Amino acid sequence: MKNCFALVALFLLTLPLTAQKGWEVGAWMGTSQYFGDLNTDFRFTDPGLAGGLAFRYNFNERVALKLGGNLGRVAASDADSDNLFERARNLHFRSGIGEVAGQLEFNFLPYLHGDKDFGWTPYLFGGYSVTFFNPKAKIDGDWVELRPLGTEGQFKSEEYFTVTGGLVYGGGFKIDLNYEWSINVEIGARQLFTDYLDDVSTVYPDMGDLEELRGELAVRLSDRSGELFKEDPAFFTNNNIEFPIGEPGRQRGDSSNNDSYLMIGVGVMYYFGDLRCPYDKSR
Repeated sequence: MKNCFALVALFLLTLPLTAQKGWEVGAWMGTSQYFGDLNTDFRFTDPGLAGGLAFRYNFNERVALKLGGNLGRVAASDADSDNLFERARNLHFRSGIGEVAGQLEFNFLPYLHGDKDFGWTPYLFGGYSVTFFNPKAKIDGDWVELRPLGTEGQFKSEEYFTVTGGLVYGGGFKIDLNYEWSINVEIGARQLFTDYLDDVSTVYPDMGDLEELRGELAVRLSDRSGELFKEDPAFFTNNNIEFPIGEPGRQRGDSSNNDSYLMIGVGVMYYFGDLRCPYDKSR
């Protein structure tokens, strides 16, 4: 919240500046990386392809507002973890993500399109996003939607929402190629208001109740430690891990920390400026 107030203060302080104003439009491509209950040690082991469209309005050479629509993919697996309990838990997921985001940008240096001295700058930004997601897991060769199965014992009609808000923050670097075209390199975090991007948050339910409510498939996808036990029972005995993992009330995730993801990419922006005639050579 303090960072948001700081950005607003910078915005108000710099509005009186006289400089270029105008719109930019562009596109970017890069990668998205998830962090959460299935990636607690911030591994970069399963990045997904990401990209989107961006619209920016420059208020002056220091402050701009950017709106974007982005797509990406996030995924993670306990099999990649160094934590023994997480490996025994044996969960995984993947999800496509779609987001609409708005961010207020502050340029460290005066940024003037087409200027040899001020045609580049690093920048910081903060804002808000709305993210759409749908976690799935693979079983018997098929990718299955997890939300309808209530894997943590959610009652029917009480499943988590697959739309969530989030805070956006990060930084980047922009540099002009000429008056109209520029390249942007950016890394931005999305701190979500949900802990169910990965379908993992709280504790294991009673498996008997879950089967009665949701069926056998829900039980199999709620506690997957049995699959690992069949493949490698020595893993449990050698590491003093009790089996099965999925005892009622046993921790399955950590609801005190919501999920998040990064978007990292390179984009190309076109500056319309004051929309003067393209044959006007005076600029």
